Amino acid sequence: MGEAPSGLAEKSVFPKWIRGPQDFVGGLALVAVAAFALWASSDLQGMQGFSFGAGTAPRIFAVLLLLLGAALAVSAVLVDGEPMAKFHWRGPLFVGLAILSFAATIRPLGLIISAFASFLIAALGTPETRWKQTIIVGIALTTGCSLLFPYALGLPMPLYPNFLMR
Repeated sequence: MGEAPSGLAEKSVFPKWIRGPQDFVGGLALVAVAAFALWASSDLQGMQGFSFGAGTAPRIFAVLLLLLGAALAVSAVLVDGEPMAKFHWRGPLFVGLAILSFAATIRPLGLIISAFASFLIAALGTPETRWKQTIIVGIALTTGCSLLFPYALGLPMPLYPNFLMR
């Protein structure tokens, strides 16, 4: 590892045999997500002959993710890599809030307001947001979603708030 500004060596919580801690932790996280996906899809019907079951695609993607995560973790043991980066909470916090906001407002407010509001909430996840461009992109994405889901895919989603539909 490199030298800290004070001249003292950086302390690492990882053993010396892990040469790329960031890749190692990332690989383990991918393996954990894949293991959860395999467990969650275990009740779904698998492939029978040449016909796909409901659980075939999730299992295929979970196995691929598991293999990629394991390869990333193994490469972190064999090849020098980046030390652990500092974790910033702002991005995941606002993206999570945007998802919860969408889930809570889709039925009462409709797709148009919910999608646009959740996009703006997610944009708060970085201080580098340029609001004029963000609003333009939000309008474009909301328009695309409003055409795609109810019309192109035929999903029964309310476009407008409940109080406007009465």
